[in-house]
Amino acid sequence: MDSRIKFRHLQTFLEVARHRSVGKAADALAITQPAVTRTVRELEDILGVALFEKDGRGIRISHFGEVFLRHAGESIASVQRGLDSIAQAQKSEGPPVRIGTLPTASATFMPDVVAEFLSIGTGSPVTIVSGENRMLLNALRLGELDLVVGRLAAPELMTGLDFEPLYTEEVTIVVRPQHPLLKRRHFTLRELGQYTVLMPTRGSVIRPFVDRLLLTNGIPDLPNMIETVSDSFGRAYISRHDAAWIISRGVVMEELTSGRFAELKIDMSETRGAVGFTTQANIERSPSLSLMMQTIREHVNTIAGHF
Repeated sequence: MDSRIKFRHLQTFLEVARHRSVGKAADALAITQPAVTRTVRELEDILGVALFEKDGRGIRISHFGEVFLRHAGESIASVQRGLDSIAQAQKSEGPPVRIGTLPTASATFMPDVVAEFLSIGTGSPVTIVSGENRMLLNALRLGELDLVVGRLAAPELMTGLDFEPLYTEEVTIVVRPQHPLLKRRHFTLRELGQYTVLMPTRGSVIRPFVDRLLLTNGIPDLPNMIETVSDSFGRAYISRHDAAWIISRGVVMEELTSGRFAELKIDMSETRGAVGFTTQANIERSPSLSLMMQTIREHVNTIAGHF
């Protein structure tokens, strides 16, 4: 590596790439915007290329920036793992296991997986983080997470990452048992327009599947739509109102089994996608992380047929 490139250059570049904003990167780093701009320009001068481009009133990462992103992320992640190792040695603990989970995993197998992992007594502390897929993958690249459990992301988000599939699942449309649409003998998706519909946000991994489903059924938009990735809000709203919730089936599997929610009967097969592990490419896994992943595999094998 060019000796002129310092840790601050990489850290600043990754935060600007993560937030797509100099201002937000400055807030995250607790420094001034001019300092962020100056550091990025120093790095661009060293590399001899522009790492960011103007995009309307904001910025976007350039082609050269995308190429550099993977390697910068690996460098920062390696330093973070080194810091973690020192902290663990001081505390005589196992290495931490930091997992990002999408709602399906959080609502189904992850609670039992974590309970079993802790019972083994590795001494490794466990951190579970939920959020949109893009945010989780950025945290994975930065070394803030060791593993993301959820759907396979779009190709442009998978640079420098590996994916191991575990099972496939569909998106479903659920309502409360008293919903008027359940009485319709010949329900069509167009009838959703008469009700409030809870949709995954545009940054969520299942949103492209949902948009394609609606478009193929001649529905360019829904007049009464709430975008959310909060499963607690979705459960509460659907329970109290005649609305419809478009969500991964695993998230509401318990409610469907108990009869608290009901599915609208329509073919959702085109929304089926792979769920699995996303990890940084070419990164050595700690024994604790490997054990956690194996525990997840074993639990999924016992319930995969329910998705």
